[in-house]
Amino acid sequence: MTFLLADSRQWRPQMAENLERRTGRPFYTVSTSDELSAERLAALGIERAFFPFWSHRIPASVYESVECVIFHMSDLPFGRGGSPLQNLIGRGATRTKISAVKCAEQLDAGPIYLKRPLSLEGTAEEIYVRASEIIEDMIAEIMQTSPVPVAQEGEPVVFRRRTSQESSIAPLRDIAEVYDHIRMLDAPGYPHAYLETEHMWLEFRRATLVDDTVTAEVVIRRKA
Repeated sequence: MTFLLADSRQWRPQMAENLERRTGRPFYTVSTSDELSAERLAALGIERAFFPFWSHRIPASVYESVECVIFHMSDLPFGRGGSPLQNLIGRGATRTKISAVKCAEQLDAGPIYLKRPLSLEGTAEEIYVRASEIIEDMIAEIMQTSPVPVAQEGEPVVFRRRTSQESSIAPLRDIAEVYDHIRMLDAPGYPHAYLETEHMWLEFRRATLVDDTVTAEVVIRRKA
């Protein structure tokens, strides 16, 4: 039997290789939704599919034919929905949990295999890389122990997926908020924190907060 690793971001490119070495089982990898179909998984003999960082809807034909394990960066049922990292930091959270959840029809609402703690310190990229290391351990543990997923308990809190327009720092009034805003968007492929003037576009990265002052790298471009 072969296992699937579906990862849109690949914060840990060596994850599949590491898991093959740790578990002695082969892993097939995909990174785009075009590569994911029930027919293809059946042809490959996929037994179970893991989705560390997946930004697409998983078709019902896939999760109904193969056990699909999603990894969500919140303590479910708190934080269902989009942009969990940004929503958590925006709420002032300093720690969270990564939930390994069985894919179901309702988004992030399936039963839970296990949870592991995650610090929200550092830039978004640093957090995603750290989360990837934890997720690799969680996948290995699931394969080794085959935990029975347990239904979620408690009242769900649903996060709304953030838009790129919300990356502006113009509305912010607090220095700590500016720092958090810059760092939570500081990762490749994400809309960086920005400020816009009549003629220029300023993007902020690599922020530090010292004595109520934020220092950051700024990239300035002329607006089209």
